[in-house]
Amino acid sequence: MRSNLIAGLDIGTANTCAVIGEVSVHERRPVLSILGVGQAPSGGLRGDLVTNIDEMTEAVRTAMSEAELMAGVGVDRVFAGIGGSRVWSMSSMGVVAIGEDEVARDDVERVHIVARAVALPPDREMVHAIPQEYKVDHQTGIKDPIGMSGVRLESEVFLVTCEITTSANITKAVNRAGYRVQELVLEPLAGARAVLTEDEREVGVAMVEIGANTTDVAAFHEGKIHHVAILPFGGDTLTADLMRGLAVPYREARTAKERHARAFAQMVDPRETVDLPGPAPGQLRSVACELIAHIVEQRLDEMFGIVQRDLQDHGVLHKLGAGVVLTGGSAAIPGVVELAQQIFASPVRLGVPAEGLAGLADTVGRPRFAVGAGLALWGSDRFAETGQGASTRTSGFVTKLGTWLKEFF
Repeated sequence: MRSNLIAGLDIGTANTCAVIGEVSVHERRPVLSILGVGQAPSGGLRGDLVTNIDEMTEAVRTAMSEAELMAGVGVDRVFAGIGGSRVWSMSSMGVVAIGEDEVARDDVERVHIVARAVALPPDREMVHAIPQEYKVDHQTGIKDPIGMSGVRLESEVFLVTCEITTSANITKAVNRAGYRVQELVLEPLAGARAVLTEDEREVGVAMVEIGANTTDVAAFHEGKIHHVAILPFGGDTLTADLMRGLAVPYREARTAKERHARAFAQMVDPRETVDLPGPAPGQLRSVACELIAHIVEQRLDEMFGIVQRDLQDHGVLHKLGAGVVLTGGSAAIPGVVELAQQIFASPVRLGVPAEGLAGLADTVGRPRFAVGAGLALWGSDRFAETGQGASTRTSGFVTKLGTWLKEFF
């Protein structure tokens, strides 16, 4: 039995979330006990562009400090999420001749190297190279080829690349906050790790994570990732529609979305109203909750329609035997699951981090914590596989002293 600390850091457009857990491994099966969770409003970001590295650093420091205070321990490294329009994904095939009569670990390593050997522009770097499945001679669908007889080994590898400046800015903000990045993880993959089950991945499922600025899509079938998309709309799109439709400031529109939004106008009593700021200072006016729901329903209908077409265009819509799992902050809007069921014409459920979690798991048991919890779970998987990736347990004083020294020098 081994145990150590894992930290996940989700730097979102609206909020930065940190999750600290202790991973215990028994017979290579990790269980992550949640110890602490921290949140802070994100700063220095406009969409997926970094506009102020100091504000971004402060958001990371605040979220991590809050999580460490709750956990009662300090960490020295994090698994950080990366996403946005500057991240691309693709599949690549590698082929090698099997060295001896049967596949050895060296053959698997060589076929991975061949599959990763793709030409990248000078401004891009590799984030992930995830083996999907193998083929030995004419036998397909192999998960682990070691020990199998044959002369030809093929491997399908899912590659994720990003702009060097994107990863560099994340790393710089984390370093300046007093930590270091253990690994950058594609946010849709992290979210899927937190809310999808192994059975769903095998039957076929799509995770749709509605973030503040983007909607992440990750589709799985037969246990492997088939498609990832990062679409340029999210909860902020709903807020902007309410701001225009209700003629209120952005902050009031966001409050109206969080407190009064419904995804189905028919769920709202036509007589129900809410007071919103009027045209004059200090003046209030009554607005029908049905109007708020109508605005939100129209935009969500359009957003889900775009996701559906994206899945269809990439040939995975008909493979979703387990349907769609919604997560992310805006997935908590009442009625969103029912609306999505109409659009996708398939089973839809709300995804919250739960499987593989223990300890204070209820603190992350909400859709908006999917990516943060998924990053920590990704780290626990890495620790179970390799024995590496966990943080060194430190006292709060040592952590803060290290942060101060880095900033001073």
